[in-house]
Amino acid sequence: MSTKAAEGAAPLATRQRRRRLPTELSIFLVLVGIALIYEALGWMFIGQSFLMNSQRLTIMILQVSVIGIIAVGVTQVIITGGIDLSSGSVVGMTAMIATSFAQSSTWGRAVFPSLTDLPAVVPIMVGLLIGAAAGLANGALIAYTKIPPFIATLGMFVSARGVAKWYTKGQPVSGITEQFHFIGTKAWPVVVFLVVALIFHIALRYTRYGKFTYAIGANPQAARVSGINIEAHLVKVYVIAGLLAGLAGIVTAARAETAQASMGVGYELDAIAATVIGGTSLTGGVGRITGTVIGTIILGVMTSGFTFLRIDAYYQEIVKGFIIVAAVVIDVYRQKKRRKH
Repeated sequence: MSTKAAEGAAPLATRQRRRRLPTELSIFLVLVGIALIYEALGWMFIGQSFLMNSQRLTIMILQVSVIGIIAVGVTQVIITGGIDLSSGSVVGMTAMIATSFAQSSTWGRAVFPSLTDLPAVVPIMVGLLIGAAAGLANGALIAYTKIPPFIATLGMFVSARGVAKWYTKGQPVSGITEQFHFIGTKAWPVVVFLVVALIFHIALRYTRYGKFTYAIGANPQAARVSGINIEAHLVKVYVIAGLLAGLAGIVTAARAETAQASMGVGYELDAIAATVIGGTSLTGGVGRITGTVIGTIILGVMTSGFTFLRIDAYYQEIVKGFIIVAAVVIDVYRQKKRRKH
């Protein structure tokens, strides 16, 4: 290639890079597009507005906030190149155990009659510890026994759900105190989600924890050579994911005013879907919490839109599966394109 051609190619490549939209902006534009499509379909088939119904949007945001809390933890796991299939079951287990310490003395069938009317901080701490313990088990198995994350978290997926059912022999836990219920009232679930997202956005972007997380996902061998204790860091990441799943279980139980062993079924798939839709690469090393937040909202808009258009729940699951696959295909294409450049 001549000198002039090379000089002309360089500015062209620079202009192309400048024209490329940030991933988060691209995902946000997808969100806007989906919302506008539902708005148009609403007027065409239902005769109503999708976006102008504040009650519908409020319910949607409250519903996705729990998935969002889980997705923040799942994002960090996937950035390391791992996966967490256990988060939904951990939600159910945590909800059952934490709620048993949040019962009122006025409830006649308390799990622990001598431990009623406890301050809300007690069931919250119990729930967080249970979630962290599940994450610790996942992380230790993956880091020190080298079991694939899929298998380790699948084992926890089954075990945690079993514990949730065994804990009260399948009976729901109800009669919670007003203090504990307050966590799930009004906009508090959304506030919890946004605070969690902000904390870990800062942690991933501006701290050594974040640098280590990305380094392990991008190239584990290079990360080890550079002095990163990969095993210890992986345990830390999975403990955080378990902790956030436990927090989601607490919020879910507080909002529902009861806990059932079936709580959280399918939440792990929704969290993974929100994470992948938000631009986190399943190959590891790429992803941001801001993208996950937008991905979570996209998932909520889609689900709310399906309900709004009166589309059967079975079709919703089919479409959701296609969207997850499409997001992964786009990610693979994006990674190939990045490697070429």
